[in-house]
Amino acid sequence: MVDNATSTRTDQRSIDQSPDELLAEMKATPADDPRRPALRDRAIEAWLPLARHLARRYGGRGAPDDDLAQTAFVGLIKAVDNFDHSRGVDFSGYAIPTIIGEIKRYFRDRTWAVRVPRRLQELRLSISAANSTLIQTLGRSPTVADIASYLDVSEETVLEGLEGARAYRATSLSTPVGADGSRELGDTLGDDDRAFDLVDLRIALGPALATLPERERQILSLRFHGNLTQAQIADRIGVSQMHVSRLITRSLAALRCQLSEDIAA
Repeated sequence: MVDNATSTRTDQRSIDQSPDELLAEMKATPADDPRRPALRDRAIEAWLPLARHLARRYGGRGAPDDDLAQTAFVGLIKAVDNFDHSRGVDFSGYAIPTIIGEIKRYFRDRTWAVRVPRRLQELRLSISAANSTLIQTLGRSPTVADIASYLDVSEETVLEGLEGARAYRATSLSTPVGADGSRELGDTLGDDDRAFDLVDLRIALGPALATLPERERQILSLRFHGNLTQAQIADRIGVSQMHVSRLITRSLAALRCQLSEDIAA
């Protein structure tokens, strides 16, 4: 059992150690050594400032700061667990791309307003990076052809990536529009027009009406176009109201039959 004095010396030594020394001690400790979990925790804590710094670099891009920090911490833990000091690479040189890769995966998988294939998500990142580089190189905004040549892809692929990038952010339908902002974006969007369902019937109605006797066509016109009552129609054409009712019923039945045949054909 470790006495209090030994524990105090151990804690003080950990405080005095640099992040690199803590990591080196953890890696040198066998995996089954009971001290290794505590060494791992202290090594991760020592490198947290690096993770926080990298997370702040990606702030202001639509993702919560807390989520970015947690994502960076996950990347740091992976870097600590997978780092191989025998390859002669500094830990920071290994941890930075590992943490940044984790953050970029977060943006790729979590921050898109509309889900698009991963290929298009990665293509958007490549196009964005190429655009930044080419602006510096060319001294102007690059064209689609410039980006395609830089990435060694076709212009159609670049256009596909630019189109897919539009799904990264969505605009709320409640966004005010217009000079005075009295309307919302949703108010400007079209809706299903039920009249479209009647287009075929309207086109077929003319020829179907032409098959009716002239008096029946006149009665239907007065009733449904002129909005006259059956009594008013009867007075105008000189027949009884009952006869007008029978003619309307017969004419409509004939039209239904004719239109049904036309649609079926």
